[in-house]
Amino acid sequence: MAAPQKVKLKFYVDTNAEKVLFAEADKYFIDFLIYLLSLPLGTVAKLLKGIDMIGCFGSLYESLEQLNETYLQPNQTKNSLLNPKPPVYTTEVPLLLSSLQLTSRASYRCQSHNYTADVPNLFCPLCKTKMANTMTYVAPSTTNTGYVTGGFVKNCVIYLLLDNFEFTSMSAEIVFALLNDFKVKNVSTLEKIDVELGVEEALMLLKLSFESKTVLTSFYFENKKA
Repeated sequence: MAAPQKVKLKFYVDTNAEKVLFAEADKYFIDFLIYLLSLPLGTVAKLLKGIDMIGCFGSLYESLEQLNETYLQPNQTKNSLLNPKPPVYTTEVPLLLSSLQLTSRASYRCQSHNYTADVPNLFCPLCKTKMANTMTYVAPSTTNTGYVTGGFVKNCVIYLLLDNFEFTSMSAEIVFALLNDFKVKNVSTLEKIDVELGVEEALMLLKLSFESKTVLTSFYFENKKA
């Protein structure tokens, strides 16, 4: 089963307090969150370029972007630094962003020894010849692994997602403990909101994760005002 292009969450919202208490999430959204942990910071900066970023990281990215390439070491290029290779990942993560070239990875090996490199023409430590033989990366998929579904976590449970992106498997015990912590006496007073997320919404959540400890609340009420 291929990963969906959009994922759904169910928000439980305390409208009086203007707070998302928690959300129900399936494996696909949790897979996406785990995948974000593996992104290089350069990739994150590129994805959020054009979106107002709080802090200095956007300025760092722009400074390198504007730097004349003559100032870089001969074995460095702006393109490789500004567009670092995305991580090797398990099979089929949803909401993968179109600008990430996940299947264009390559390594280079010595023709005589088992040494590899991420960039071509480095010298083999043993024979000192250039490592130029291209080895093409094959990304895992449901067709070449035999698994019905890919990603990182299993599809057998509903996951509970907190406002600060903590998550765990859903259970009645955890839900009751949360409701008690939030002093909710009647579940019917909570508003249940179905939220569909595509790439644009995923980028907003990524941005908010660097700015806030109440990501779901910020996301929901900012979108509601828009």
